[in-house]
Amino acid sequence: MMRTLFLQAPSFDGYDGGAGARYQMKREVKSFWYPTWIAQPAAMIEGSKLIDAPAHDQSWDDIAHEFDDRDLVILHTSTPSFNQDIRTARLIKERNPKIIVAFVGAKVMIEDKASLEACEAIDLVCREEYDFTCVELAEGRPFAEIDGITWRAPDGTIVRNKDRAQIEDMDVLPMVSPIYKRDLDTSKYYGGYQRHPYVSFYTGRGCKSRCTFCLWPQTISGHRYRHRSVPKVIEEVKYILAEMPEVNEIFFDDDTLADAHDFVVELSGELRKLGFGTPGFRVTWGCNAKANVPQPVLKAMKEGGCRVLLVGYESGNQQILHNIKKGLRTDVARQFTKDAHALGLTIHGTFILGLPGETLETIEETINYAKEINPHTIQVSLAAPYPGTFLYKQATENGWFDSSHDLLTDNGNQIAQLSYPHLSSAVIFEKVEEFYKRFYFRPSKIWEIVREMLTDWDMMKRRLREGVEFFDFLRRRKEAA
Repeated sequence: MMRTLFLQAPSFDGYDGGAGARYQMKREVKSFWYPTWIAQPAAMIEGSKLIDAPAHDQSWDDIAHEFDDRDLVILHTSTPSFNQDIRTARLIKERNPKIIVAFVGAKVMIEDKASLEACEAIDLVCREEYDFTCVELAEGRPFAEIDGITWRAPDGTIVRNKDRAQIEDMDVLPMVSPIYKRDLDTSKYYGGYQRHPYVSFYTGRGCKSRCTFCLWPQTISGHRYRHRSVPKVIEEVKYILAEMPEVNEIFFDDDTLADAHDFVVELSGELRKLGFGTPGFRVTWGCNAKANVPQPVLKAMKEGGCRVLLVGYESGNQQILHNIKKGLRTDVARQFTKDAHALGLTIHGTFILGLPGETLETIEETINYAKEINPHTIQVSLAAPYPGTFLYKQATENGWFDSSHDLLTDNGNQIAQLSYPHLSSAVIFEKVEEFYKRFYFRPSKIWEIVREMLTDWDMMKRRLREGVEFFDFLRRRKEAA
């Protein structure tokens, strides 16, 4: 077995490269997601090591020695971080010319040949679900015999092997939490809506929704939801409770766990048997949810210890939701939110400005909609057309891209890429700040947050820190503009 290193490479200060396999950027408050997609194959390769440099504030000098005695490095990349990551790849090859450098991630799956052509230090890229691809690489199999890779032959030509079949039985994948415990510092991972410290992992992959902007279902994980059996999920939860006692919350990071009603109800029941949701039990859990989960399912989740839901509302305008194939009605989302609030569930709502069909009027509609449904916290993003998505195809064909295809500034702040004849990218960019201010700077919302701070000293310290980061975020956005 090759001595294998999995790497999330050093990047801008505060840049979340893992980002739960979603948008990679700096956020309104500093947050880091676990690098689950490379922790998974790391758990399958004996003697491997995982380094998540951004979350641990590590520079190249901090990790350079790690490559001296390794045979294979597998580096996770993304469209925003690619230029920085290829600089790291060159440094790795300069340090150890014999090491094999492989890149993984949606960016190199979609642009495999172009990625290899962009950097001579990359030996191969892994496409599709790459867990077993990484295992076969570490076993030392000849490149020509490994499905799902595009590689550079000795004569310099680029060879594309056949696609790797999708994993059908998710129970064949081992737990990732032991890799977190072995290689990562859980105190480095946190988000604005999660209890700290937390752990996140996937119970399944794929999403049946067809949102035109969402990257991973359109590239690596697919639209068919495949999940572990409930006993396998419970096995990992038990491991976390026993071996990671510092953890206060578990986040199941599947795109839409609650879409699988029978599965999440059964899982909630088994979690309750462990003590979740009962008086005095310290650990809570959360998940991503579409804003259409029926009340009985939400009730079962709450009874099983669910505390927080991350909900992608995206827009308050029904036509925009149709345009992006969200498969969601605003009246259903309103009822879902009322049901969740009535059960005492906390909601972190996410919204996107600049989607196809956006106007000044629809932005106003979305801001008012967010204030009406009133999730506890929000994230407002700019429409991000990642290569490989239908939104990217639309933007290319219709000439919606503003000047460049860059998703971020040089220091990691998100750029408004899309511009329409009736609505410029500059206006869309400015409306994000207005959205945040009008949502948070309301007397009722200010009191809600102050009351939360007054009841919990740790929350007091945390919200004060996040307040400083939020105003710094607004300052950096003005500089980016």
